[in-house]
Amino acid sequence: MRSFKKTAVAFALAGVLTGLSGCSYIASVFGLSGTYSFTGANIPDAASTFSVAYIANSTPEFPTLATALTEGLRDRFIRQTRLSMVSEGGDLAFEGDIVTAVEAPATIEASDRGQDAGSTRNRMTVTVQMMFTNEVQPDLSFQSRQSFSAYVDYNVTDRPSADNQLVENLVEILVENIFNAAVAQQW
Repeated sequence: MRSFKKTAVAFALAGVLTGLSGCSYIASVFGLSGTYSFTGANIPDAASTFSVAYIANSTPEFPTLATALTEGLRDRFIRQTRLSMVSEGGDLAFEGDIVTAVEAPATIEASDRGQDAGSTRNRMTVTVQMMFTNEVQPDLSFQSRQSFSAYVDYNVTDRPSADNQLVENLVEILVENIFNAAVAQQW
């Protein structure tokens, strides 16, 4: 195994020194073709575009969540794939809806002075249903709408001033899960 690692490093350095991308050089030397990525994404070579339709929010919670989630997913594909974004009909295409946002107690503490027990931390759970279509390799598409959920706990006294941070944290988790399910095939 140690010999393989040394060889791979040597090939990477040789590729960099000759002006080739080290990763591309390693891939060509070892006969890797088709789909490969060092970011965990499994993007077919024939795919060149992606699209993310606006993800609507059908809940009364977080008016900014829909835009933040749509932009977050677009940004993730721009940053971590070689695909170009198109407004609709991408080789990899996403559409979806935010279907629930549920707030519930996360921790309940009893009072020392005989008062009623109360929640000091709440949990906000958001569920999104997504369709993913892979036009290049249709068998990798979601066969039906997939549900993705994320939750964030927060201090009861911080809400609603914490809403922006809640949205940011929820989007980060949801984007990670959707990205992995679609192109890292981790579901």
